[in-house]
Amino acid sequence: GEDCVIRESVTMGCGTVEGGGLTHVGDRAFVMAYSHVGHDCHVGNDVIMANCVALGGHTHVGDHVFLGAFAGTHQFVRIGAQAMIGGRASIRGDVIPYAMVNGDSEIDGLNIVGMRRRKFTKERLHAVRAFYRKLFFGEGAFGERVEALAAEGASEPAIAEIIAFIRDGNNRPLMKPPRERAGAAEEQ
Repeated sequence: GEDCVIRESVTMGCGTVEGGGLTHVGDRAFVMAYSHVGHDCHVGNDVIMANCVALGGHTHVGDHVFLGAFAGTHQFVRIGAQAMIGGRASIRGDVIPYAMVNGDSEIDGLNIVGMRRRKFTKERLHAVRAFYRKLFFGEGAFGERVEALAAEGASEPAIAEIIAFIRDGNNRPLMKPPRERAGAAEEQ
């Protein structure tokens, strides 16, 4: 990509024939010391990878994602746009757009600070928060909740992006917040 900053001892694997032959890093990436981008990865624009981040092969990272120091991903993981991955997190499943993952490798809510930086209004923040609560802590099976909430994407692009991300998944399970946090989500 254009205008990238690649610091000391960063490694990037070449693309393989099986993976399409390309490892791609988008524009304005900031990849700090000793990080690794595995073979056949696709890293979006404006991504920040702190020191010692390791992306397993075939990982897809959306635009405006922050990965904290020593975070790592399993192969074939997808991290949605504007997600924030905390330091030392071990990402074994797909992370929805706008999510925040803590060091315990669990979704810990939404990246509200990042959304504000991207100029989300209060109304948009409230809509996405309400959607998040219904999606992860609502009644019924998860797949049924996804389909029931899909119509909300017509009025909020971030919700449409999350729904599309969930529907497009096929290689790795979706990371979810622990069910016991349902009470905490209601208080947000």
